Amino acid sequence: MDEPGRAAKQMQRVFGDSGIASQDAAPTDGEKAESDPSERQVSGDTTGNKPIFLATPTATVRHHHAQGDPFEGFNRKMFAVQDGLDRALIRPVALGYRHVVPKPIRGGLRHFLSNLTEPIVFLNYLFQLKPGKAAETMVRFTINSTIGVAGALDVAKLPSIGLPHRPNGFGNTLGFYGVKPGPYLFIPLVGPTDLRDLVGGQADNLTIPVLAAGKPFNQPAYLIPSAVIGGLDQREQNDDDLRALYAGAVDRYASLRSVFLQDRQGEIDALHHRADHQATAPLLDEPLDDPERKVDVRPEAEAKAVPSPENGSMSMDDAGKPDEQRSPTEPTPAMF
Repeated sequence: MDEPGRAAKQMQRVFGDSGIASQDAAPTDGEKAESDPSERQVSGDTTGNKPIFLATPTATVRHHHAQGDPFEGFNRKMFAVQDGLDRALIRPVALGYRHVVPKPIRGGLRHFLSNLTEPIVFLNYLFQLKPGKAAETMVRFTINSTIGVAGALDVAKLPSIGLPHRPNGFGNTLGFYGVKPGPYLFIPLVGPTDLRDLVGGQADNLTIPVLAAGKPFNQPAYLIPSAVIGGLDQREQNDDDLRALYAGAVDRYASLRSVFLQDRQGEIDALHHRADHQATAPLLDEPLDDPERKVDVRPEAEAKAVPSPENGSMSMDDAGKPDEQRSPTEPTPAMF
């Protein structure tokens, strides 16, 4: 046997079967993978530098919802529930109310219910440190409660007096002092709202019976019929505007949300005498845009008055002026 063969046998007897490796030998890629399966070497690296290893990236979950509407998934489900109720029951009954009940009676009931909210309007103007408007509200309430036959006739808004109804409530007071609206919410039989208005509206509802000296205004015999009549009246009055809003809407839910949030921001800005509330209104998303990409506020409101099927003109109240804006303190209708 030659000398190299003898040397190899001798080294095997000394070191056993484990064997030895030359210092110049490098482990193969397969051996590296077996020694450390958590690392992967970039293939094709022939520079002689240290191996480069890549970590497996972590998946990122994106929650798609519009700005200010973190519960959009839930709200859209509630919107669908309300839409079904409206198509099957609420709208047909509201339109039946329009055709069966004479317009003067509908107007009288509307003014009566609105007049009961004037003490809330007065109180919140005091909270907002606006004594002039508070005084005007009290004069309006006194005139309509006496000459206007318990508020059934809105005498105070006639041009000779010039005291129209101004919507106000605890939700407005909270917004006036900088409380943010919080998450947008859609609640069946209530409609679009936000956390601030939901809290403020409950405060209004609890205060009205107190200011009205209790009975019968805190009894179910009054509360239930007034809520039903107020809701039907508001649904009937809003029907034309909602049809115009939804006619060109790609996403009816998003369109209604946009109009609601901009209108409410406009009411808060008006308390601060801001001429252009769009500068402070929250950025709203278009229905077809990426929900996480900010967009500019649209320059025009989406809801416009359209001709009434009854008389071919804008819906007018008994005094010949456009119907008044809903106060936050009045019963909130289903917005469909």
